[in-house]
Amino acid sequence: MHKPKLIVILGPTASGKSDLAVAIARFIAHQKLATGAEVISADSRQVYTGLDIGSGKITQKEMRAIPHHLLNVASPKRTFTVTQYQRLAKKAIRTITKENRIPILCGGTGLYIDAITHNYILPAVPPQPLLRKELELQSTEMLFAQLEQLDPHRARTIDRHNRRRLIRALEIVLITHSPVPELKASSPYDLLTIGITRTQEEIASLIEKRLHKRIKAGMLIEVERLHANGLSWKRLDDLGLEYRWVSRFLRGLISKELLLEKILLESIQYAKRQMTWFKRDKTIHWITSEAEALQLVKNFLTQ
Repeated sequence: MHKPKLIVILGPTASGKSDLAVAIARFIAHQKLATGAEVISADSRQVYTGLDIGSGKITQKEMRAIPHHLLNVASPKRTFTVTQYQRLAKKAIRTITKENRIPILCGGTGLYIDAITHNYILPAVPPQPLLRKELELQSTEMLFAQLEQLDPHRARTIDRHNRRRLIRALEIVLITHSPVPELKASSPYDLLTIGITRTQEEIASLIEKRLHKRIKAGMLIEVERLHANGLSWKRLDDLGLEYRWVSRFLRGLISKELLLEKILLESIQYAKRQMTWFKRDKTIHWITSEAEALQLVKNFLTQ
């Protein structure tokens, strides 16, 4: 059976995925390799409305007239699940493909990407109130240690400070008695997966530059506004990274200096976890330049 073509752009945080996806979409249209191309975001925080600066959401100007999907599709007050993401992303792929355009899946949330490219999702385990109550009694460190024992792979890729995610991961593994599914060899798509590779020094430098840019752009005001609009401090804490530490700074729990230090350090750790996740997939073409990526795309669409 003829599989629809899908291009995937992935890589660690701050590596330049969004810019590359736009460049590829414009290249496809310019070279007439298809009717055109559209980008589908694979980012677990960019799905939420109002999480713009802190999540690094692409702006209208940066999109350069390339249509983008799965941005601002959920309220940050409620958790958006992998299942919901999979349903919406598949629908977007069908719509784009129907118009003889190429879908480009772009992002750094490994679980979202795998849910599409390998057609799997975490088992649909409904919330377990009694188990949750039990797990809530444990410290964050204890929750992480338990997950490390039960599902070492998930432990290597999870935010070890995010209680909500740790509890959910434990809930799934304790109910299903199985860890995160391994990648399947087959995919419902004809795939070209491009990974952006950077040295650890480059990533650290890019993250630091980006952090100062976001502070200047009004990230603190954004978090203040989200709280004023009804987002609890606990929920902001759960949204992780920038949102966690800015919310703590706004509550007077940490200094500005510690805020910057924590975001920088945790973002670097997050980039390492992303790479651990991506390295499971041996089909990724790792590139260091846009020219390499464009050549791969041309070969893929003309073969």
